[in-house]
Order: sequence, then C-alpha cells, then structure tokens
Amino acid sequence: MLLAEDDRAIRHALERALTLEGYEVTAVADGVEALAQAHRNPPDVLVLDVMMPGIDGLQVCRVLRAGGDRTPILMLTALVETADRIAGLDAGADDYVVKPFDVEEVFARLRALLRRTSPPPATNAAPEAPVRETPQVSGRQLEAAGLRMDLQARRAWRGRRELELTRTEFELLELLVRNAGIVLDHSTIYDRIWGYDFGPGSKNLAVYVGYLRRKLDEPGAPLLIHTVRGVGYVLRED
Repeated sequence: MLLAEDDRAIRHALERALTLEGYEVTAVADGVEALAQAHRNPPDVLVLDVMMPGIDGLQVCRVLRAGGDRTPILMLTALVETADRIAGLDAGADDYVVKPFDVEEVFARLRALLRRTSPPPATNAAPEAPVRETPQVSGRQLEAAGLRMDLQARRAWRGRRELELTRTEFELLELLVRNAGIVLDHSTIYDRIWGYDFGPGSKNLAVYVGYLRRKLDEPGAPLLIHTVRGVGYVLRED
C-alpha cells in the first residue's frame, strides 16, 4: 500500500494503524514522491490526501489514470461539498473518506476496494431465478435497458456510445443492470459495492449515483436510474 499525506501526525498515525491491521505501508509526504513510488513499486492500493503541496492528490490521480494505471485509489479529504467529491471522482478516484475520519471507516473502505480487485471465488451455486426485466447475460456480456457491459474488459456502452467509468461507477452500474427493474435499497447497494453500510447520514451513494447519471443521460433519451424516495434506486428505461 502507498500512503501519501503531508500532515506528519496524520501520516504517522495512519501508517501505524494500517501496519497493525496487517498492511505493508510505504508512506510519503507529497504528490511528487507518491508518483515516484507508484512507478517504482506499484502498490495494491493507494491512499492519497487531496490537499498536498506541489502536486496534490487529484493531480496524482489524473497522472496515474492517464497512464492507464487502474490501481484502486482512496482519497482523504477535508473538503465536504458535493462538487469537491465529484472533482475527486472526475480525477479517477474510486472512493473517499472525509476528515476527520474514524480509522475503522478507512479499513472498511480499503477492504471493499481490495475485495473488488480480487478474482471472484469459484462457485457451483445454481443460478438465481429470473426476475422482472432480467438482463440478458451471454458469456461476459450483460445487457439491459439499452446498456451493454463487457464484464471482463470492464467496458460499458449506452447504445453505440462508450461510457468512461471509474472502477466504482462500473461496479455500481453492473449491480443496477443485473437487477434491472428491481428497486435496490441503500443498505443492499452499500453492502454489495462498499462491503459496509455507512448509515443514513452518508452521502457517498448519492454522489456516485449522481455522477453515474451524468455519464448515462442523453438529451431526449429516457432516464435510466430512478430514485425511489426513502428506499433506494432502480434501473429501468422509462
């Protein structure tokens, strides 16, 4: 793991906590050193502070993603506005934690990110019974509501337009497509995507759904992701 945080007290405390949790941590104090370390010894996951001198966490994110690096990235940020969170997603981050944070939340988000990058275990379980508006699944292809996903290549299209999605956006869209026509409650989505329910006060899911909508929606075309107030979200072509 690579940790980049310019605040010495936070860096040392988080490095110690992560090491005790069993992670092998390389800790650096700025974005320049973070990029150098990421290229020298590619980590399994990156934890980046947003506000760092010189090259900040967002710039580190953009440089890595522009070079084709898909390593999971968790951002640490003191910025709490939705626009600031969207900026992190735009840069290619997979998730974020708002300062001051509980270290257990950092652990939970890291576990979820690493779980999603690990190959799924083999299973002999019988396939689930079909549901209303069941998507079409053929090999590695998944289709529903005018969307098509290549699960192995991790690519997605609406019609003929390819969607540029981050890792978390792809996981969220896949969950919605697999359950097209079914309302998924917040707890279910949090558990399936992040592996942890952050409670009713969390805005994390709303931010990701909003950002995914921006990439899916087209002028004059039906909306695909619908909010069911007080419950959750559903994918359907209305």
